Amino acid sequence: MVTTKSAKKSVYNVHEAKTQLSRLLERAHRGEEIVLAKAGTPYAKLVPLDEGRDRIPGQLRGRIVVSDDFFEPLPEDELRAWEGEGEAD
Repeated sequence: MVTTKSAKKSVYNVHEAKTQLSRLLERAHRGEEIVLAKAGTPYAKLVPLDEGRDRIPGQLRGRIVVSDDFFEPLPEDELRAWEGEGEAD
């Protein structure tokens, strides 16, 4: 293992990572950034998942307006362009 200047970041070669994967996953889950390297070259990071926040339905109610013609058929030239058959003007 190579520890970088940041106390929250460690670099492990692939062999070490394979033998210590469970421990590394726990450390990443606690917030540490683990860098996986192959032949000394950084290849990937183990980082904790960003759980985000719960979505609340209706948060954008009244902020988004859909025009009356939204569900109307597209003009033929635009439809062809979307289908890859030509260019829209």
